[in-house]
Amino acid sequence: MLLSLVPLLLLMVRGSRATHFLGTMMTYYPEETHADGSVSVILRYKLNFVSCTDFDIWQCGGNCGTQNQTLALSVVEEVSGEWCQREGAITRLLPNNTGFQTVLASGNWILNIQNGIVSWRAVTDVELRNRSDNGKPNTSPQTTILPALRIPSNCPKTINLLAFDPDGDEVKCRYGNTSDSECNPCTPPSVLNLSSSCSLLFNPTNSSAELPYAVQLVMEDFPTQNITLTKTDGSQEVKTTSDAISKIPLQFVLKVGPTVPSCTEGLYLPRFLSPTPSNRAQLYTPAGQTLEITIRAEATQSNVTGLLYSGPYNMVRGSSGPGNFSLTWTPSASEEGQSHPVCFVVQTSVFGTLFHSDLRCVIVTVGNSPITQSPIVVPPTASSTTALMSPTTSPTLNVTSRPTTMTPALNATLLPTFATPNATDRTLAPTSAPGPQYVIALNMKVSTTLSLDNDSNTIINLIKTKLVERGLPPDISLRLLSNNQVVVTTASHQQKSSNIEKN
Repeated sequence: MLLSLVPLLLLMVRGSRATHFLGTMMTYYPEETHADGSVSVILRYKLNFVSCTDFDIWQCGGNCGTQNQTLALSVVEEVSGEWCQREGAITRLLPNNTGFQTVLASGNWILNIQNGIVSWRAVTDVELRNRSDNGKPNTSPQTTILPALRIPSNCPKTINLLAFDPDGDEVKCRYGNTSDSECNPCTPPSVLNLSSSCSLLFNPTNSSAELPYAVQLVMEDFPTQNITLTKTDGSQEVKTTSDAISKIPLQFVLKVGPTVPSCTEGLYLPRFLSPTPSNRAQLYTPAGQTLEITIRAEATQSNVTGLLYSGPYNMVRGSSGPGNFSLTWTPSASEEGQSHPVCFVVQTSVFGTLFHSDLRCVIVTVGNSPITQSPIVVPPTASSTTALMSPTTSPTLNVTSRPTTMTPALNATLLPTFATPNATDRTLAPTSAPGPQYVIALNMKVSTTLSLDNDSNTIINLIKTKLVERGLPPDISLRLLSNNQVVVTTASHQQKSSNIEKN
């Protein structure tokens, strides 16, 4: 029986060296520091192979503690015959907050890689010592990427990668260093120039064939001021703004394809349309509440064939017609406070040749949207309150036989959370979830036949109804601060000017 098992195991090892790799990435989040000094950390990673059955294992070195595979490899996205991206998660319980390193190394990349990369190697340095600026263990930069991006060979392009740091650190990108064993080898693509701000500039080649390049990057977080890192045993180390705190790998394939008749977006190459969120936008959604990201794109001279994305494994893609897509995701309570990256492209086809839109990425933070700036005082102009109500109309509120109308406010103090002009924006950054309360003063003119003395509650409720219709949360409360009542000569009509406070 043992003799029959040996050849099978050998075949499994040899099979792992097939030409099927298209890159990887890893991020980490500290979970909890326990009373005994032990620390738990969750490592999320994505593996990109040709097939959804291929795999490799991250190897840990240093203060590794014990490991629990909290998420088995799960498919994020698959393009049949080209690539499959899967997400996994490992939780490690460490005896103390000393860092460790984890490595993914084997072979081989897909065939015909132009910059001569055969074997793969990716390295993550995990730093968990407590930071002096926030009193917490360090969190790595957060990013993701599709396994392969397509660029026509005759079009200059800039790929702005997602580079977000939950600690507020500055994130910088560089190519891997062969002498530091960060890849094997780390030869960069000759067609790309990389900036430290994580943007890749493609130089046109006018090639008629599809040529793949391996892109092997390292992301590092740098403090914006000098900080002290403290170990469990009390020893400390100062990190300056020139010192990297941690590093994560970001590896993928760039496919430089045949030329396109025009590089203008919206013709052959897809162009994003509103309300698609801007690149590197930060969105918020509470745990347990479904987030919907609406994505629209057009290409008048080619066929839009689909949306490709990289994000959480349980994100769901939807489509309501050519060029109209959505991504929905419901975070769990265990993800409260964490930030998750999402990247996507729209794909088009022209006589069998595939083209991608620009890479578009967002970061989704699980929790309520914070207010990090002072209220914005809007000048007293007619257009100053367009976020609340249209300046060109005077909405009518019908109350039995006594209609009440409101004209737009002449001046207002607005908080950014409430400036939500449409339902789509409210979906992307929910404002109705429980959270901090804020006060806004609003000056408005109200024309009504109601009595301010006898019907003030009715007037307040009507104003609230209109504000909710215009996008404010339904749980706001209003209070009348003062009023300047003006009696009009018409017996059945009064005009009143009121100052309203809502919170």
